[in-house]
Amino acid sequence: MKSVITLLLWLLSGPGFSANAQTKKVIGIEDAINIALQNNGNIKAKDFEIKSARSLNKTSGELPKLDVNTQAGQYNSIKFDQSFQIVQTIPFPTLFGARKELINAEVKSKELQSEITVLELKNQVRTSYYQIQYLQHNQKQLLDLNSLYLDFIKVAELRYKTGDTKKVEISTAQAKQGEINLLLKQNGVYLQNARQYLQALMNTDEPFDVSNDAEFQPLQISVLSDSSVIAGHPAIKALYQDVVIAEQAKKVEKARSLPDFTVGYVNQSLTGFQTVNGQEKYFNRGNRFSSVNIGIAIPLTAGATQARIKSWDYQKQAAQAGAQQQQILLQTQLQTAMQQYQQDLQQFKYYQQQALPHANDIVSAAQSGYRTGDISYVEYLYALQTATDIQLNYLKSIQQVNQSVIHIYSLINQ
Repeated sequence: MKSVITLLLWLLSGPGFSANAQTKKVIGIEDAINIALQNNGNIKAKDFEIKSARSLNKTSGELPKLDVNTQAGQYNSIKFDQSFQIVQTIPFPTLFGARKELINAEVKSKELQSEITVLELKNQVRTSYYQIQYLQHNQKQLLDLNSLYLDFIKVAELRYKTGDTKKVEISTAQAKQGEINLLLKQNGVYLQNARQYLQALMNTDEPFDVSNDAEFQPLQISVLSDSSVIAGHPAIKALYQDVVIAEQAKKVEKARSLPDFTVGYVNQSLTGFQTVNGQEKYFNRGNRFSSVNIGIAIPLTAGATQARIKSWDYQKQAAQAGAQQQQILLQTQLQTAMQQYQQDLQQFKYYQQQALPHANDIVSAAQSGYRTGDISYVEYLYALQTATDIQLNYLKSIQQVNQSVIHIYSLINQ
C-alpha cells in the first residue's frame, strides 16, 4: 500500500504534471482585446441598452387608451335603460412617423455610445497590456543590474581581504545592491497590479501570460491628422446625433399640435313606444339602438406648443455648438499627440542608437578597471549608476512611445 501511495505522489509531483498544472495561455494584444470585448460587463451593458432602445420601435404606432363607458338609469323615460359607449382617439397620422424617426435616432445614439465604450475599453486594455510588457522587461533589466552589483560586492570583498581596499567599499556596494532590490520589489508589485487590472478588464478567470518578446520594441504609427479622421470619432458622431435627436423631438412636438380624431360607437336601449312606419310599437331593453360619432380635437392655444418647439430649437443649437467645439478640441489633441509621439520617438532613438551602446561600454570598462585596480570604487559606482540610469530610461522611453501611440489610437478610433 505504501508503495502505491509513493508512486502516486511521485506522479503528481513529477515534472510532466507540474508543467501541465502551471501552463498558462500566452496572449497577444489582439487576443486580450477580443477577450475583453466578449466578456467585459460594460460592453454587455451597452448591448442591453441598445436592445432596450430598439424594443421601443413598436411604441411608435401606439394609440391612446380605448375609452369604454356605460350609462344606466332613467335617461330617456321613467323606465330603466342601458347605454354603452366606446370612443377611440386617433392622433394625426404624421405623429406616428415622427415618433418612429425619434426612436431610430435614439437607437443610433445608443449604438454610438456603445462604440465609445468599445474604444475606451480598447484603450484601457492596450495601456494595461503594454504596461505589463514594460514591467516584465524592466524586471529583467533590474535583475541584470542586481547581478552587476553582486559582482561588485564579490570583487570588493576579495580586495578587502587582500588589503587593497577599505570596508566602506563593501558597505557602499551592499547599499547600492539594496536599492536595486527595493526597485525589484516595487516593480513586482506594479506588475502584479497591472496583471490583475488586465484580468479584470478581460473579465476572465483563465490564467494567462502576456507575450514577452526577447527584444522590447516601441509601437509605431503613421496617420494624417486631418479633419476627416476626427469627424469619424464616435464621441463626435454621438454629439452630432444629439442634434438629430433634438430635431426629431421637435417634429414630434409639431405633430402633437395637429388635430386629433375621435371615433365613437354608442349602443343603448330606449324603453317605451316608438313610431315605426306610422304604427306605435313597444321596445324593451332587449331592443337596441346604435349610433356612430366622429369628431376632431383642435388645439385652441398654440403658445405652449410653440414654447416647447422653441426649447427643442435651443437644445439643437446647443448640441451643435458643443459638437463643433469638441471636434476642434479633438483635432488639436491629435496634432499635439502626434508631436508628442515624434518627440518620444526621437528620445527612444537617442537611447537606442547612442546612450545604450555607451552604457554597455561603460559597464565593461568599469568592471575591468575595478578588478585590475585602475579605477576607484567611487568611479566604479558612478559608472554603474550612469549605466543603470541609461538602461532603465531606455525602457521608459519605449513605454512613453507606446503610451503616445495608444493615445493616438483612441483619437482616431482604432
